[in-house]
Amino acid sequence: MVWQAAKPSRGYSVTISQVGAVPVEISVLLGRSVLPMQQLLRMGRGAVIPLDAREHDEVWILANNHPVARGEIQIFEEKISIVVTRQANVYDFMALGN
Repeated sequence: MVWQAAKPSRGYSVTISQVGAVPVEISVLLGRSVLPMQQLLRMGRGAVIPLDAREHDEVWILANNHPVARGEIQIFEEKISIVVTRQANVYDFMALGN
């Protein structure tokens, strides 16, 4: 079977400004933690979950839950930020079990 792109409808075109207005949720995977279920069930408000991430570690940057880039954790004046370092390799992301 050969797939073909649909022909645009008459009088309809999408401009870059329209696409640019589409909201995209950005999230960053800062780290992971493995906890026993018993400990997880006892957690309440104010509980702390330790992560394995540190400053300068590489993280995944996701757009609408899809990997789009890699970044590096930076801490400046007690604020955490992410510096984008390169495009994401989706196969690397999938190999992590995501």
